[in-house]
Amino acid sequence: GTKSEDFVELTERIGRKTGGISAYSFTSPLKEEEKPCAYIIVRGKATRDKFAEYCEIVEDIVKNVELNNKDRLKQMVFETIAGQEAAIVGRGHSYAMGRLGAQRGIANAASEQMGGISNYLAMKELAEKIESDWDSVLSDLQLLRQAVFKKEGMLVNLTADEATLTSIESQVDGFVSALPGAAPTDLAVQGSDLAWYTGEDSSLLLPKENELLLVPTQVNYVAKGTNLYTDTDYAPHGSSVVISKYLSTTWLWDRVRVVGGAYGGFCSFDNTSGMFSFMSYRDPNLTKTIDNYDGSTGFLKDLTLDEDELTKSIIATIGDIDSYQLPDSKGYTAFMRHLLKVSDEERQQRRDQILGTTLKDFKDFGEALESAMANNSQVCAVTSKDMASQATEEKKDLSFVSKQIL
Repeated sequence: GTKSEDFVELTERIGRKTGGISAYSFTSPLKEEEKPCAYIIVRGKATRDKFAEYCEIVEDIVKNVELNNKDRLKQMVFETIAGQEAAIVGRGHSYAMGRLGAQRGIANAASEQMGGISNYLAMKELAEKIESDWDSVLSDLQLLRQAVFKKEGMLVNLTADEATLTSIESQVDGFVSALPGAAPTDLAVQGSDLAWYTGEDSSLLLPKENELLLVPTQVNYVAKGTNLYTDTDYAPHGSSVVISKYLSTTWLWDRVRVVGGAYGGFCSFDNTSGMFSFMSYRDPNLTKTIDNYDGSTGFLKDLTLDEDELTKSIIATIGDIDSYQLPDSKGYTAFMRHLLKVSDEERQQRRDQILGTTLKDFKDFGEALESAMANNSQVCAVTSKDMASQATEEKKDLSFVSKQIL
């Protein structure tokens, strides 16, 4: 809540005056840069006649949020913990992949700290600290608010028709002007504090190891990752999007889902960082799934595709990247491209490479993936204690490290 409204009244006000307001952290690697892209994003919707009130609400939250409410914060922390526990058991593949990403890149490590297993453990510590040292928690919250909400480094993205943008220009200027220009002097970030951000300090990274995260579950979520840019000489190419999609819908679908019995088996490739990831969802197997991941490289290298099947794969990929978007999604996508420094020329080059994908691209990708997985790859699985014991025995070469999470 704020100094004038409790959280119920504020929530009702947001519902009456806007189409919703949300806030979340966003981190991502940047192409060929050590520094990650890292922002707090406040996102919302409002009609033209309600935009001024939308700005007032956001300004009110930023300036007048009531932080000295121990019971409310404790409730929020417990709600967060409960949601995370349900998510770890229900969609453990995303948490497992987050752990692997945090071993390789600062952006992914920061994201894991703010939304992964590390964050879950931190929330449990915070719940205890609220009871034992509330003054310290309150001080941290107040400092964080002053450090984050300022004009310095802020970006504003608006999506509307030209007439609306013109009519709300003064309201936007007023909103921005009302914010503090910079963080207070005593909160100025020192060079040493930014060492992780500039790539000079890798202590935020998780150690490279094969992890088994133990939770009460009857199924497994198995992830395996490697990096084609750092572990091989593979160069970014649009064909990788076609290949990843094809691998998910053929080999992994057949081996992990149809034969293996998992609810899902898929892969993804981050063209920015070079991280290639395998994941399974609600999987009865663990070590067999790892074997299927390893077998995917041979599948790609020995693949034969006729022209018709290759064309269908390319069309399906173009359909994904050209999917229909409403205006708000178009605006948000354009904003993300700006943050990630993706130019129209790069997008066109990627599109041309996708449309020009050949069978040789599949085989070259398979060679690079095989080399990367052999040189430097890790496994992380969310699993049960019994399955972890079995996997540790069956895959002694992986030297699994088991960690009790729930």
